[in-house]
Amino acid sequence: MDIFETIRTRRSVRRFMDKPVEEDKLQAILEAVRQAPSWANLQCWRFIVVKDPAVKEKISEISYVESFFAPKGYKANPSKKGLAEAPVIIVACADPSQSGTIWGQSYYMTDMGIAAQNLMLAARALGLGTVFVGVFDEEKIHSMLAIPPNIRVVGLFPVGYPLEKKASGPARKPLNEIAFYEKWGA
Repeated sequence: MDIFETIRTRRSVRRFMDKPVEEDKLQAILEAVRQAPSWANLQCWRFIVVKDPAVKEKISEISYVESFFAPKGYKANPSKKGLAEAPVIIVACADPSQSGTIWGQSYYMTDMGIAAQNLMLAARALGLGTVFVGVFDEEKIHSMLAIPPNIRVVGLFPVGYPLEKKASGPARKPLNEIAFYEKWGA
């Protein structure tokens, strides 16, 4: 699959088959992450690969706080269950001191965003699915996975074979609404 097909067909996958992810595919995903660009090539990211069912269940229990963040009438998101049923959870971490800060903006989140996109596209190219899960109790994950206090947990990525195939993704805004030439709105 070429890169444009991979980008066009990537979907957020929250439910997974009961089928392990082959180690060579997992290593290919991690290699794709390793190749991501970063501020001054400092490569601030670190990834913890979790396969232990008990640990995945605990991570699932402390992620996605629906009652706090959900707007009125919001339907429950199945990501929480998907975390526990995914064969693998990749916990994405970053060391802010290993990235740049300029004009008050810390770039470790940008570095992680680029690496995360590599992760998601590599998974898709290999026939796997994932979704970015960004709502979790960072302090509890730190404790559970022995993460040093100076390291930030940025996101969780359940990885596995999609339980269902989605024919199409959500509608996208027309290009003329999001891309301008020379100045805003042009």
